[in-house]
Amino acid sequence: MKEIDFSGCPIMSSLPGERIKNLFEEIEFKINTYKKGDIVARQGSPCKFLNILLAGSVKTEMVAENGSVMTIENITAVRPLASAFLFAENNIFPVDVIATDFCRIISIPRDEVLKMFQKDAGFLESYIKYNSNKTQFLSTRLQTLNIKTIKGKLAFYILEGLNKNLVQNPGSSKFRMDRNQTELAKYFGVSRPALARCIAEMEEENIILIEHKEVKVINRVALQNLLG
Repeated sequence: MKEIDFSGCPIMSSLPGERIKNLFEEIEFKINTYKKGDIVARQGSPCKFLNILLAGSVKTEMVAENGSVMTIENITAVRPLASAFLFAENNIFPVDVIATDFCRIISIPRDEVLKMFQKDAGFLESYIKYNSNKTQFLSTRLQTLNIKTIKGKLAFYILEGLNKNLVQNPGSSKFRMDRNQTELAKYFGVSRPALARCIAEMEEENIILIEHKEVKVINRVALQNLLG
């Protein structure tokens, strides 16, 4: 396993290299490659392997009730893919996984992952912690999807971003978005023109000010009122 670098992988980064090497001794796995645009996994397909993105990046997408496609998450190496669903009773992919550039993915069968848990309790602990944190992310994402209005979705996204920034910058009224308007529209499952209109209206109402990806919150109370 010397040729594979797991540094930065949240389910293995706490383990020394020798322990990672030992984990893979007598373990079956395969490595697949994908080019940009390839489908790595389809929504609803069985999740039978622990897939870890070793190189490249993917996006996960879901079809909304209105037929629009929403981007759930952009993932860059080195990260597990849908690891929380591997041991679920209904173990299927909840999203489409699509390569956004050239990717290398290692796939470890479910039974082999169980052997790895038995070999190293530290790996098991890291796996559980990662998936617990992932559940929190999915919970937040679900809240976004449940908000019906575009302004409400945008307000929730801005407040989440601002609160995260306040941890490192107390008192700040600004934060930098991790998506441009096109990406944000797809994240919300709406058209870009519709999102642009909402942003313009919220700026006219002196609620926010957006320049490129920099967001300044002018009226936080008004933002919170949009959630209801």
